[in-house]
This record gives sequence, C-alpha cells and structure tokens, in this order.
Amino acid sequence: MKKSYLFILFCFLFIQKGFAQWPGKNESTQQILLPNGWKLSPAGYSLQLGDLPLNMQLSPSGKYLAITNNGQSTQSLQLVDPKTEIIIDEKVLSKSWYGIAFSKDEKHLYASGGNDNWILDFNIVNNKLGKSDTITLGPVWPKGKICPAGIVVNKSNSKLFTVTKEDSALYIIDPAAKKILKRVQLPAIAYSCALGADERKLYISIWGGKAVAVVDLQSESIVQQIPVGDHPNELLINKKGNMLYVANANDNTVSVVNTLNNKVIETISTTLYATQLTGSTTNGLALSSNEKTLYIANADNNCLAVFDVSQPGLSQSQGFIPVGWYPTSVKVSGNKILVTNGKGNTSMANPKGPQPISKVDNSDYHMGSTANSRLQYIAGLFKGTLSLIDAPNPEQLKVYTKQVYINTPFTDKRTVIADGEAGNPIPRKQGEKSPIKHVFYIIKENRTYDQVLGDIKKGNGDSTLTLFGRKVTPNQHALAGDFVLLDNFYVDAEVSADGHNWSMAAYATDVVEKTWPTSYGARGGSTNFEGGRPVTYPKGGFIWDYCQRAGISYRSYGEFGSYAKANIKSLQGHMCPASPGFDMDIKDQVRVDAWQHDLIHYW
Repeated sequence: MKKSYLFILFCFLFIQKGFAQWPGKNESTQQILLPNGWKLSPAGYSLQLGDLPLNMQLSPSGKYLAITNNGQSTQSLQLVDPKTEIIIDEKVLSKSWYGIAFSKDEKHLYASGGNDNWILDFNIVNNKLGKSDTITLGPVWPKGKICPAGIVVNKSNSKLFTVTKEDSALYIIDPAAKKILKRVQLPAIAYSCALGADERKLYISIWGGKAVAVVDLQSESIVQQIPVGDHPNELLINKKGNMLYVANANDNTVSVVNTLNNKVIETISTTLYATQLTGSTTNGLALSSNEKTLYIANADNNCLAVFDVSQPGLSQSQGFIPVGWYPTSVKVSGNKILVTNGKGNTSMANPKGPQPISKVDNSDYHMGSTANSRLQYIAGLFKGTLSLIDAPNPEQLKVYTKQVYINTPFTDKRTVIADGEAGNPIPRKQGEKSPIKHVFYIIKENRTYDQVLGDIKKGNGDSTLTLFGRKVTPNQHALAGDFVLLDNFYVDAEVSADGHNWSMAAYATDVVEKTWPTSYGARGGSTNFEGGRPVTYPKGGFIWDYCQRAGISYRSYGEFGSYAKANIKSLQGHMCPASPGFDMDIKDQVRVDAWQHDLIHYW
C-alpha cells in the first residue's frame, strides 16, 4: 500500500507579504522591479491614467479614445486625442465598471454606471464630455443587483446592448427613448458583447462559464452556445465579420471562431512557455490595421503576445512586447499600439498608509474616498498608464521578445526542477522522497514583510517601514527565528480578497482582480472571495484540491470557512470544528489552542 504524507493546512487567516528587494527602477538595467519578483520595461512611452483602467474604446473614425478607470479610489472616464496623445477631458464617476461604447456619429459616449445599475449617456460637444443622462436598468445596489458590463451600439444608434455581471442578463435598449426593450437571461455572468458585421447576431462572452452565447437579434433569443476556454472575456470580430476572437483568461488561450458556422477552428496558446500552468490571464485583443496581426494582452505576464493570423486556423507566434503592470486592454490606431496597464508602471511602499497608532482613523478604509489623497492606502495606490507603442518591425519584435523573457522570473525549467541546494529536505523534483511528514502553512494578513519583520537585521528589509516590530509581534518574530525568515518571498496580492486566492492557489483569477476594487471602494457588488463563489475559482482549484487529487490528507483551521462550516466543497469534512474563521476580536492563542487540541485528538 502506498503511503501518503500527512499535509496539515494551518491558517490564521492572515497573509504575509514579502517585499524583500527594493521596488522601483534599476537605473543600470532600466527595469522596474515589482513586489512579485517580476520586472517591467514597458515599450514605447506612457501616459498617466486613473485607478485601474479596465477598458478603452476608439470612436468609429478614430478621432477619440475613451478610457474607463474602475479602481478602488477615484473612478473616472477619460477622453484622449489619439493624434496628439493627450487627455482632452475627464469626468469623475460615482460608479463604473468596464463598459464603454461610442455612437456611430461620435456624438454620444455610453458608459457603464456599475452598481448604480444604469448606463451613462454623455454628449460629446467641442471635444468635451457634456453632462450625462442616464438609462436606468433597475434600482441601485443593494436593492438592485445588475451591474452593466460590456456595451455595444448598432450603426443606426437605434439599439444599445449591454450584458451584466450581477444578474447575468442581456439588456436590449432604445437609447433615444432610454427604454429597456427586452431582457434576456444568460447562463452565467457576462463580460462583453460584440455585434456581427451584418448586425443580425450578437455574441456574448459568458465570463462565469466556458462559452460564447449567440443571440439572434430577430427573435432576440439565445440560439447557440459556442464552447470556448475558461473565463472568456474580451471579444473581437474582424471587419468581414467571419472571424471572432475570444480571450480565455483561465486557459491562457484565444479561441478563433468561424462565424459562418460558429465553430472553433483554432485555439491559440498565449503563454511564454509550453506549459499547462495557468497564470497568463489573457484578457485583451486587437487586430492590426491590415488584420494580419493579432495583439493579445496577457495581464499577469505584463506583455502582449503577437500572432500572425493572416491564414485562419494556422496562426503563427511572432513574439512578445513588454508593457506595463497588468495590461487590461489593447487597441490599434494607425501604426500605434495602445495598451491600458491596470496597475501602471511601478510599485512602491506606503509609509503614509493607514497607521494603527493614530488616534483618528483617517484611512477611508473601503470607502473609495479621495478626501485624504495623501494617504497611501494600498487598494488605491497604483495608478494605471496608457502605453503608446509604434508597431514593431520583425527585428524590433525580436528585441522586445528577448526583453519580455528577461523580465520574467519563471522559466519552463522550474517545472522540471526547482531552485535549491542538494540535500534540502524540500524536494526539487516531483516524486522525490522527503523526510517531511507534516506541513504547517501559517498565514498572516494585511501587512508587508517590512512592516512586521523589517527590524530583523539579517533580513533583506527596510526597518524604517516597520510598524509592528519584535516588541509588538514576538510570536511572528519567534517563528521567523526558529524556522524560516522568508525575506525573499514574493506575492502578487494587494488586499485580502486577492491575497487569500494567491496564498491558496498561487493565482487570483481575472474575476477576482477586476471586481474586488469595486467592493473595497464601497460601490457594491458580489464579494465572498474565499470560496463562496465558484466563478472566482482558478481552473486547477486551490491547494487542497491538489492534495485531494494526490491522495494527501489535509485540514483547514479557519481558511475558506469557519469552525466546521466550509465555504468550498473540497474542504467539507476537512475543517477543524473548534477553529474560528475571520474574527478580529479573538487572540491568536485561541487558534493555537484549537489546533493543538485537534493535533492530539484528530491526527
């Protein structure tokens, strides 16, 4: 009988972040170090945008570029002149999320009002955004749970189509009368929509599934669902209307659909290496002016993948282009490639962040306020950018491709053998023997390495940022001294919502990354990022799913559940019944006592 190792998942519902190296720009290499170990060297030049730009759209003639910023702090709509490459107008919005579309005559710009559950209709006069009107879909959150996402308008401006991410529906609207003509229920939450060239069909990406829904606009009903990859988001139809490109975030792929028969003729892999690992987060698409080249935004690889698509079904990889941090959208204007980078071009420490020793809480925590703009709250700290890149020739693309690989800490060799030294008890290869029988995974949340352990002299940290030193956190310092310091441990998360996913799955899906800022800004929306919503799950599941598949025992002490109640199916029967979940009113000792009792009597 094969003996399986015992794996104990021991969680305090805290996430420890290690900012072990100095973030910022290295003048000798011109690279920008991120807190996750990746580096940036964006091609072209950049224009400063707002907080988390999720989407941009060019007007039909290319005269305007609209950008919607949907982060935790100030949300806004920006109007850019692509020729002069300057922001010509900006409107602060109370709520917004992803959707924007121009009317054919370029006199109107429609934008999602997020959980206010309306479409904002801006008149464009003298290159400025006028006062907005609203097209109401229902009562505002929390009474109404709708949230319009992708928007598209037909050529005659007689119908506006929007899909939603809260009530999973398509709304067909008369924009002039501001009237809902029909609501069509969808199988799961949706992201974007695209009209066929003849405007007889509407294609909808089912973000919460693995399909593109096809709506016949004569009957106004779903007539087909095209199977594609996991978490389809951005859609792109070529000028002829015979090819539909679908970005699949959880699969690192793009599905190419022949719209004449609605069949997938090709699946393009966008990864840097030939690996089945998730994590590139494909989420933006654009065709070159001659439609022979496809540009694909890989959010978590901080790059564009470039493919020759001149022969449908026989696409060829051409290389990669380095861009900013978490690219969310890509467009082409003439010979320029435009990219919105959701988190901008740099990371930074936040010494002026929320201070626990302050007598007054001025953090505006979860409020999305701009009143204390000097306060460096992590959720709204990083501002997006717009990369403007000249379309590269083959030689320049080779240079760009090389730079993308230089910026990337991951290599395909690490899937075969991990870094480390001989004799280390942690196996470097899959299947190697190890004397380790139990693994205790202790997580501490919401503070960086420097803020807690920066005072440890042997560590690679910054003591000037330390808030909770040895006198305040003797237990954490004892663990670091007795076991491992982890001063060079890098993570991608900013807050609890994405942090628990990174800690439990080494990945946070695009659903998590693009929706937590809304709730953290007190703008409504479904939350529960700890197992309560299957749409947020990564493709391979969480660490306990891997244990389950490998036949390794596991147990949770408050992570993704509380006491005996699990938030996720794979943890049912694997929760310590005496261990509480998230609770700021109890001491760590309560958790330790529950674990010690469980260790003696359960194992």
